[in-house]
Amino acid sequence: MGSLSIWHWMIVIVVVLLLFGRGKISDLMGDVAHGIKAFKKGMAEDEKTADAKSEPVKTIDHQAAGGATAPKAETERRAEGARS
Repeated sequence: MGSLSIWHWMIVIVVVLLLFGRGKISDLMGDVAHGIKAFKKGMAEDEKTADAKSEPVKTIDHQAAGGATAPKAETERRAEGARS
């Protein structure tokens, strides 16, 4: 009783074909295919708009303000004090 044999599945398929007919089942499968194609097209359009809207990457350049040496960070000052 736990599993269905091939004859059970054949009867189920025959009943489904009698209820819906070949025309309705093929129309249903065509509708599913159109839905999948529309979904893929929508996903591709979303990727294109996301790429078009992305802003350029901004970078921050750390340059010394006029002097030859940059000011020391707090951790560098602490390290020099500990060595002395």
